Amino acid sequence: MRTLCLALLALVLAGCPKQVERVAGSDDARIDGAAARLEELTLREQSEELSCAERCDVAGQTCEVAEELCALVEAHPDRTDLPPRCAQAREQCAQANGGCTRCSNG
Repeated sequence: MRTLCLALLALVLAGCPKQVERVAGSDDARIDGAAARLEELTLREQSEELSCAERCDVAGQTCEVAEELCALVEAHPDRTDLPPRCAQAREQCAQANGGCTRCSNG
């Protein structure tokens, strides 16, 4: 009887494998992660100690992350809260590129 109870308990605890659907929450986490990386890159770009090459490298990274964020946003066309985040990211890209251009021409 004890063995039967233990076997039954093991079955209950193990349960059936559940199919997990991919939910927007994981994309939300990726969007938040990209936004955090953009914030870090913006702070780095504002440093007076960067060489022009470093400033332009940061600009390239900023634009890559911005496009990554925008691709995630575009995957959810029903979400009206996300397009402003893409627009802001692209603005950060433009500002970073402007800083690179000013430094290079400067």
